[in-house]
This record gives sequence, C-alpha cells and structure tokens, in this order.
Amino acid sequence: MTTPISSSSLSATAPAPGAGGGDAGLRKAAEAFEAVILRQMMASMRQAKLGEDVFGSSATENFREMADARTADSIAAMRQFGIADMVDRQFRGLAGGKP
Repeated sequence: MTTPISSSSLSATAPAPGAGGGDAGLRKAAEAFEAVILRQMMASMRQAKLGEDVFGSSATENFREMADARTADSIAAMRQFGIADMVDRQFRGLAGGKP
C-alpha cells in the first residue's frame, strides 16, 4: 500500500540551493507547463476545420505545428494566461518556500 505525500515530506526532500533547482528552475518549469497546455489548446482549435484547406500538405501541417509551439512558448514567457503563476505559487507552498 502506498502512503500519500505530505507537504512536510516534500520540504525535507527539496533540492539544495545549488543543485539546479531553485526559484529560476521552478519558474522555468511552470512556464514550460503553461506552454504545453497552450500547445494542446491551439492543436484542438486547429482540428476544428471550417472549410477545406487550400494549402493542405504534410509540410504545411508540420510548419503550423512548429509555429504554434513557438507561439505557445512566447505566450507562456509573457505571463499573460496565469497558469505558470498558479503552478509556481502552488509548488512554492508545497516546498515550504515563500508564497
């Protein structure tokens, strides 16, 4: 049987300040998570086709996916949606850091 993870056990296993984690690492991971959510949202929007694609080819589809990924990364870096901020706040609370 497994035991649930409590916030006290997480703070005891938090990485040392020089171990590659820290505030910048948490923020970067939160932004990456937000970018993944945005990519999925954009892919779902692209699936809703309103008409026939004039330039329909696999190459065009690949470039659209790359452009969507880049756009999602840029939006996440601008901190406009707030998903990364919420993830950042939640994990700071679990790690015993300042809110």
